[in-house]
Amino acid sequence: MHIPVLLKETIELLNPQPGQTFVDGTFGGGGHTKEIWEKIQPKGRLLAIDWNEQAIKTCQEKFEGVDCVVANFTEIPELLEKYDYPQIDGLILDLGFSSDELEKSGRGFSFMNEEPLLMTYNDEQKPVMEIIAETQEQDLANIIYKYGEERHSRRIAYAIKKEHKRDPVITSKRLAEIVKRAVPQAYRRSRIHPATRTFMALRIYANQELENLELLLDDLYKIMAPQGRIAVISFHSLEDRIVKTVFKQLSKEGLFKEITKKVIKPSEEEIKNNPRARSAKLRGALIK
Repeated sequence: MHIPVLLKETIELLNPQPGQTFVDGTFGGGGHTKEIWEKIQPKGRLLAIDWNEQAIKTCQEKFEGVDCVVANFTEIPELLEKYDYPQIDGLILDLGFSSDELEKSGRGFSFMNEEPLLMTYNDEQKPVMEIIAETQEQDLANIIYKYGEERHSRRIAYAIKKEHKRDPVITSKRLAEIVKRAVPQAYRRSRIHPATRTFMALRIYANQELENLELLLDDLYKIMAPQGRIAVISFHSLEDRIVKTVFKQLSKEGLFKEITKKVIKPSEEEIKNNPRARSAKLRGALIK
């Protein structure tokens, strides 16, 4: 079952009111959408988007009246025009994964399952199995280091390319096993699976996640109404750094007011109930 991360804190930050207009740029499992939709009634409008077609099918089934669209959040400016939305009062971006996306996608996001090594949200992006096949060892190591902050990136890239030459790496479980064998014995006993950072890096790279985040943040002042509120939940230090930098810069320019002076993290109780929340970070801003 999908458990939305930092739900109470996010809703308090966004403060949705009856009749307001909101966008959930990352519908996922719909937990934040549900709370926002209930609070903006009557006459509120909500655009929920996700790259994952199954997520949007769920949205259409569960939320009558919500505009549910298969898209990337970089397309929000065009979608607001297409669906005749005014500038919006609130925007939520949850940059993590729903449990369903990890466990039931069939696209290789989880290293626990034997699935095709796609790791893309839809079929428009190049799958990770092709990236591995086409990328030189040094470049692959750079990807794993840059996007996964994996200190054993060179050893891992060497092992992946060596194994791929022998037999193409096309499933998630095989990739995970290669990574596990490549890292030092002590690293395998870490509290996280040794393939976690490599999988994260390849997913971020394949879906251009950091570039897409920067593109949307550049458009914020264009799409938000005065006094509009933005909440971003990130799970990766590189994502959080981008959000923090943009919010601070726009605050200096007098366009934003940061409403989270310090990053908001999950409570110990939330982490206990939902271990996937442990790396979540929430930041918010208000349009002046």
